Amino acid sequence: MTENRDYVQNLAQEYIQAGKPTAWFEKLYSQANNDEKLIPWADMKSNHNLIQWLNDHHIQTQGKTALVIGCGLGDDAEELSQRGFKVTAFDISPSAIQWCKNRFPNSHVNYLVADLLNPPIQWNRSFDFILESYTLQALPPELSLQAISLIANFLVPNDTLLIICRGRNMEDQLDKVPYPLTKNDLMKFVDAGLSLVDFEDYLDQERSSMVRRFRVTFKKQP
Repeated sequence: MTENRDYVQNLAQEYIQAGKPTAWFEKLYSQANNDEKLIPWADMKSNHNLIQWLNDHHIQTQGKTALVIGCGLGDDAEELSQRGFKVTAFDISPSAIQWCKNRFPNSHVNYLVADLLNPPIQWNRSFDFILESYTLQALPPELSLQAISLIANFLVPNDTLLIICRGRNMEDQLDKVPYPLTKNDLMKFVDAGLSLVDFEDYLDQERSSMVRRFRVTFKKQP
């Protein structure tokens, strides 16, 4: 698994240096050829950080729309769908989206190929719940900050955005993907018109190691 992570970091760095900072996702998924062991973040189950949050908050789901950003292999999207949301889930990688459709042939999730940095205009103010889990941290910092204002625009007023990401202090050095976010980075959502509801900063078990995790809840102002 360490070798896979090293490969992914080097692949991402190669594409970032070539000026194609999001193209490596499709390269990775297509090369994997349906072998999830080659996708370091593919646990083939819903993110436990999401499950815990949903269980704790008991939010209204029936008749509500949800958007999953950078859905990968679809487990989080399926979890939200099973809980009653009408889910749209997208990834920039066509291979990842096809993989989702193959894994869940009877799914009610609307799986789409889309680019977070160039999203469909009809998504603005269209979703009652948005999940962003581990996508911002996979983008170079200047692009993750650009994506923040776009994500904020997707949310219906008075409804909820949940961010799950790796966290860091301002002085921590950024090296390779993933790029952990700072609290100041995430507070850019407030600048984009959202209100901070909760900011959790904790250590999370990730396979054989502990990582610093932020789980942050925002609501859009009326």
